[in-house]
Amino acid sequence: MSETLLEVKDLCIQFETQNGTVKAVDNVSFDIKKGEVFALVGESGCGKSTTAMGIMQLIKSPGKISGGAVDFDGRDLLKLTRQEMTKVRGSEIGMIFQNPLDSLNPVYTVGNQMIEGLLVEKMDKEQAYKVAFDMLRDVKLSDVPARMKSYPHEISGGMRQRVMIGMMLCRNPKLLIADEPTTALDVTIQAGIIELMNELRKKYDSAILIITHDFGIVADIADRVGVMYAGNLIEVGEVFEIFDHPKHPYTKLLMKALPTITKEEGRLQTIKGMVPNLAEEKSGCNFADRCPYCSSQCREKKPVLKEIAKNHLCACLLHEGGEENA
Repeated sequence: MSETLLEVKDLCIQFETQNGTVKAVDNVSFDIKKGEVFALVGESGCGKSTTAMGIMQLIKSPGKISGGAVDFDGRDLLKLTRQEMTKVRGSEIGMIFQNPLDSLNPVYTVGNQMIEGLLVEKMDKEQAYKVAFDMLRDVKLSDVPARMKSYPHEISGGMRQRVMIGMMLCRNPKLLIADEPTTALDVTIQAGIIELMNELRKKYDSAILIITHDFGIVADIADRVGVMYAGNLIEVGEVFEIFDHPKHPYTKLLMKALPTITKEEGRLQTIKGMVPNLAEEKSGCNFADRCPYCSSQCREKKPVLKEIAKNHLCACLLHEGGEENA
């Protein structure tokens, strides 16, 4: 079995608001092996991006990490000082944010921004230029000499996303976190970005944590997938196991909402109801109000993520008692 690179244990992140304490991430646990692609999937607002920001120690007030551990390559990141964590970001863990235009500095050229991170690594300027130039070629940008001299607003959204991927991989991080890397890109560009990430992770042997709400992307790139709902991780398994044998009612409903070429059922199925208000403490399952299999026990007891088949975990009371009705 591959060596574990990242292990998130019972991570809790909360925000203090006027309406009470919001548990945005509630006892979330998962691991990522070296060279593996792990996908976090779920509706907007379920805690995916907050989990990633917690791993990077980028949670800002009024939010705080209230519990858990993040073991990365033998260290608990939550115990590192701000200065120590700054050294980890970029060089050991790279992060691609949702909007690449917000992440790139508008007053510096693409080349200067690519080189800047390499100079921090004590690389001389000539070598840094060559590494940045070769990386832009690796991420399949056309006319690299011109792109090196371009400003972010002078290139397209797809190009900016490729620049961000290249910028993160320049320093050869052990883990790359990609937060909705194909948001706002057209379908053709999306496919190109996913294909590129697949190629580069094999070339540079980087593990990837990809955050998305799109199961189509998950099928193309992920080895394993974790499904999040209302701050909880509710199902984890190998990607084809999750696609072929989803166990949690929420995962099943997400699958039924997927459009397919051979869809004959007419309109896509939707999940009735709304995500619960996380500022209101619930004693039972967070999905109870929307679940077609909800029982009185579901409203009283909170399910725990447990292994229900080999390498397949699910947090649902229907499976705790051995029932297979869901």
